[in-house]
Amino acid sequence: MSELKKVAVIMGSDSDFPTVAGAIKTLHQYGVPYEVHVMSAHRTPEAAAEFSAHARENGFGVIIAAAGKAAHLAGVLAAHTTIPVIGIPIKSSTLDGLDALLATVQMPKGIPVATVAIDGADNAAILAVQMLALSDETLAEKLAQEKVSMKDGVARKDAALQEKVAELINQ
Repeated sequence: MSELKKVAVIMGSDSDFPTVAGAIKTLHQYGVPYEVHVMSAHRTPEAAAEFSAHARENGFGVIIAAAGKAAHLAGVLAAHTTIPVIGIPIKSSTLDGLDALLATVQMPKGIPVATVAIDGADNAAILAVQMLALSDETLAEKLAQEKVSMKDGVARKDAALQEKVAELINQ
């Protein structure tokens, strides 16, 4: 089996870090190697283009791009690479992230960006892990175990709810 590819987590601003922290924790939980950087589609477009153009040869398998407002970062990164790019639209103070969502999801033909929910960093990381798991059975098994754990958690919550309902009726 080949060495596990890295995930790049790129933020348009360091102010995005509190939201992106969930993705970093999730990648760490699954044992996926990652790098975290700040690059701006507008303020450092050359650096963003250079990074994504060489991402594959530098061992990356997926790029996660988090940006708010105009949110062009994911598209700029996707334009310069052939590896998957996942966009995280970041909620802003002006339009509650709708501007970032629309900017991230509306890519032209040939420049796909998978887009998760506004502030959906955890799901971006899980999607990146799922992409890497296509060629890594260990990751695939960890994902399967997590699905079982979520199912068991819902069953426990339902059982607890049934007890509360019974208590309510028997009062």
